[in-house]
Amino acid sequence: MAAIIHGFQDDSADAGGPTYPVAPTRTRVFQLIVGILCITMVANLQYGWTLFVLPMDQKFHWGRPAIQVAFTIFVLAESWLLPICGWLVDKRGPAQLTFIAGLMTGGSWMLNSVASELWELYVASAIGGLGVGIVVAAGIGNALKWFPNRRGLAAGLTSGAFGVASAITIIPLQTMIAGSGYEHTFFWFGLFQGLGLLILSFVFRAPRRGEAGVVTTRVISQAKIERAPHQVVRTPVFWVMYAVFVLVCTGGLMATAQLAPIAHDLGLEKSPVTILWLSLPALTFALSLDRMLNGVTRPFFGWISDIFGRENTMFVAFLLEGCGIWALSQYGSNPVAFVLLTGLVFFAWGEIYSLFPALTTDVFGAKNAAGNYGLIFTAKGTASLLVPLGNILAEHSGGWHTVFWLSCAMDVAAACIILFIFKPMRISAQSADDNNPRAVDTPISKPAMGAAE
Repeated sequence: MAAIIHGFQDDSADAGGPTYPVAPTRTRVFQLIVGILCITMVANLQYGWTLFVLPMDQKFHWGRPAIQVAFTIFVLAESWLLPICGWLVDKRGPAQLTFIAGLMTGGSWMLNSVASELWELYVASAIGGLGVGIVVAAGIGNALKWFPNRRGLAAGLTSGAFGVASAITIIPLQTMIAGSGYEHTFFWFGLFQGLGLLILSFVFRAPRRGEAGVVTTRVISQAKIERAPHQVVRTPVFWVMYAVFVLVCTGGLMATAQLAPIAHDLGLEKSPVTILWLSLPALTFALSLDRMLNGVTRPFFGWISDIFGRENTMFVAFLLEGCGIWALSQYGSNPVAFVLLTGLVFFAWGEIYSLFPALTTDVFGAKNAAGNYGLIFTAKGTASLLVPLGNILAEHSGGWHTVFWLSCAMDVAAACIILFIFKPMRISAQSADDNNPRAVDTPISKPAMGAAE
């Protein structure tokens, strides 16, 4: 195994060497597709988790809060270690790290299949979370580097695979769990997804110097000074971005992890719902629609942000999520409303995984795109700490209304902060950089042969 890993080429974008011509469009699109497929292989580790909670509780009687600690550990490992994963991806390229991630993610679900103690479940979650973090850093970081003028769309297409892939596999997961047990499902899905990453790792690479072309867009303000992660954490704009990410991510994570328990507590789990001649149980319908919309929203809002700006797009999306959560608190007891409104919430929430990486690269440069986004992504780990509190708050308040109202308030606050506080700060900081002579010495892109994308 060590020989195989050592045999990967150091294909990082920062490896140095000569300047290459701009890569053909087919090369860049191929690498984008490889990154999308890698994300597809790990989507279920997070978004399919909710389907396993009740079967595990019914078998071992550990209690839902104790089982959801495993979800929190998964997200913490995925997010808080992402800066290290991103730094390694920036230095060594995506191939080596993706190979290792295949072993970790596949192995984690296979370990879940035989776990008979809570600590085993927690260990598997930590391994799987770290593996997913590596794939996130490699896939999204690579998309940001290959498409400097379409970062929102490229990051959105890549991260969108999370939602679309999990939507497609919701029914197969449910069917296999019902027919063969959750243990059998963990094992075979883990094996398939792990092998997929191992194969993809051999064709995954970052752009060499000059291959991505030069930045030509005038719609999005882009940094002239490249900042490394240790420099990023010293800037005020980073911490405002971090706070906004935590606020928006909290409500979405609660919905992701708690959707099945919420439907169960509202008595909607098996209520029949018919929309556009399609009839499914409410929970199955909601899970499939939510995951699909959560995937579609990422390239959609990413594309919108490339045209109208990151902060303006975030403001609209965050307010939309807040309105969706408020409406869910009022009308969610109706099966059809539950399906449609949870879909709206996921549609307005999922865009953070395309807009924040694009914004981070705009503000701090593309050279350390994976590592810098890894720093911002740790906010997801911070938000995940509040996920088990959703169960506790719901139990003490007699329902989910208090949780919904709190999440709604967080979204409205985030919308106001990003437009009225962060945007002026970012413009002021980049104006100072423009007047800094050091900006001339550290350009974000060097001229390359051929046209930009």
